[in-house]
Parts: sequence; structure tokens; C-alpha cells
Amino acid sequence: MKREFAVIGLGRFGGSVCEELSLEGMKVLAIDKNEHRVNEFKNIASHAVIADSTDEGVLKELGIKNMDHVIVAIGDNIEASILTTVILDDLGVEKITVKAQSDYHAKILHKIGANQVVHPERDMGKRIAHSIISSNILDYLELSDDYSMVEVAASKKMQGKTLVDLNIRAKFGCNVVAIKNGKDINVSPTADYKINYEDTLIVIGADDDISKFEKHYVID
Repeated sequence: MKREFAVIGLGRFGGSVCEELSLEGMKVLAIDKNEHRVNEFKNIASHAVIADSTDEGVLKELGIKNMDHVIVAIGDNIEASILTTVILDDLGVEKITVKAQSDYHAKILHKIGANQVVHPERDMGKRIAHSIISSNILDYLELSDDYSMVEVAASKKMQGKTLVDLNIRAKFGCNVVAIKNGKDINVSPTADYKINYEDTLIVIGADDDISKFEKHYVID
């Protein structure tokens, strides 16, 4: 069953998160007050609507409380960002990630119900999209327009299996370049290396291949 996300605010950051979640096959409800922005995402998100997120009644009608995760990516309107977060928390949304304009804004967001606060000038939309898809995805780094590196915690599907058993390179075209365990790092691990629950895998590959790898082995 696909997880359902809502992205409120379709500026550069919110649009990036919305697009990446959609590319990963997630159901995404895209929300913005600006009709032009909403129209841009009608063919990208599962559903795109023009709406004011500070109106509790509107969010109820959209079924926002049924979403698995809501990302508040409102631009410069801090008041709207805070009020939207309060409403989402009151409605019982399970997970709320909010874009912060400043450290002070971030402190307020944490106090009023945000589970995660991000700074778009420090965090890329693609990286954040991957991190909220699964807690097993620890980091995501773009190496070029088409290639990336992902750092993932060993999922239950991986634990107890060797790299030969997982067959990541043959199945997905990705390469496990290193495995970390605490302070130890194993560069170019051998094929008979057995994965344990404390391991972190560093995988490099084309974006499409990494996406397939994540869906098969990483996302719970």
C-alpha cells in the first residue's frame, strides 16, 4: 500500500519535495494558494488543489488528517507556516515536517507540533524527500544530475544476508562502495560479507537504479 503525503507550499523547495516523492511512486497531495503553481503540479502530483492551509475547515475537507506525512513548505509567510502547523497538530496528523526561515522560527515550530524542521538553504529537497520516505535512509547526496549516493541503515530485508545474496549490482545496477559499523568502515566489502543490523551501507548509482534499490530493500 502506497504511503500518502501532502506538500503545502509549491515554491522551489516544496516543489522539489513534491516532484521527488512523486517520482518515487508515492501518493502526493499538492496544495498552494497560487493557481499557477498548482497548475504546474497537476501532472506531477496525484492530486493538486488551490487552498488556504490556514483554514482548518478546508484542510478537513481535503482529508489532511488521513495523510501519513505532511510537509509544510510555505515560503516567507511565517505566520501562515506556524498557524498551518498548529492546525495539522490539532487535527492529529501523524508526522509533520516544516520548512523554517530561521533558527527562532525552528524553535517555535518544534514547540507547536512539528516532528521535523528543515532549513531549505541547508537541506536539498531531494535529500529530504528520501529521508521522509523511510527512516532507514540516513543521507542522500547528488553527485550529478543523474547519479547519487545514498547512505542506508541495514533493513530487516538485508540483515543476515551476504552481498551475494542481496545481489544489488546485478539486480539494480548500484554499487555498495563501503559498509560502516560504528566507527569502523569497510571499503569495497567482499561478496561474502554478511549484513548485520548495526551496518550502514553506502551505495552509489544512477538515480533510477537507486530508486529501485530503495523500493525493494530499504523502504519498510
